[in-house]
Amino acid sequence: MSKKQTSQKKDHMKKTQTKMDQDQNLNDKSDHEMLEQALASGEKITPPETQEVKVDTPNIIQVSPTENKKARWYVVHTYSGHENKVAETLKQRAETLHLTDKISAILIPTQEKIQIKRGQRKTVSEKIFPGYMLVEMELTDDSWLAVRTTQGVTGFVGVGNKPTPLPRHEVEAIKEYMTQAAPQYKADYVEGEAIRIVDGPFNDFLGTVKSIDEDRGKVEVLVNIFGRETPVQLDFLQVKKV
Repeated sequence: MSKKQTSQKKDHMKKTQTKMDQDQNLNDKSDHEMLEQALASGEKITPPETQEVKVDTPNIIQVSPTENKKARWYVVHTYSGHENKVAETLKQRAETLHLTDKISAILIPTQEKIQIKRGQRKTVSEKIFPGYMLVEMELTDDSWLAVRTTQGVTGFVGVGNKPTPLPRHEVEAIKEYMTQAAPQYKADYVEGEAIRIVDGPFNDFLGTVKSIDEDRGKVEVLVNIFGRETPVQLDFLQVKKV
């Protein structure tokens, strides 16, 4: 994939994140209204359970082995940092409530990145949309309640009385973005931060981060040379936090 295509994908992911945040804010009121209607109708509501679950770090959790042609992908808002645990809990609830015919799969969009920390290079899995997960499900009263009352879920993303399914092309775009061949770099510092150079001709010099290129794993540092701030381009491994 070319650098231009990668940049376009990044822009698309950022726009999708913004739209999801806006839709979540608009949906909070209608989500509570649906729950109130369910309570008013006398339906039995299963309260959120406190469950101890073993948390792995999967990209996708398959809930049902069979395909449901009526299922669509919906965006669910969760507590940030608890996406994996919420997904595992939802899978257990679907099995307990015998809803595996309605809830098919759970996707936590992630992407591999190379993190440089304390001079060490390692590959990490970073969530593309922190605080969100995608659930493939056939939307019914029972499946909606099962998801909505799962511990850690704060609501569906959508506008109006029903959660809004994601267009299939957006789901495919997210999956494609997740499987990009070359992992990106993840910086452990920010622009304007003070760092120390630990390798190369400017070893042990102090400097300030001017810009970061995560695609190439490069950082531009302003170093004081002969009384003047001079920009120097370095590899992530050549610098560390002060």
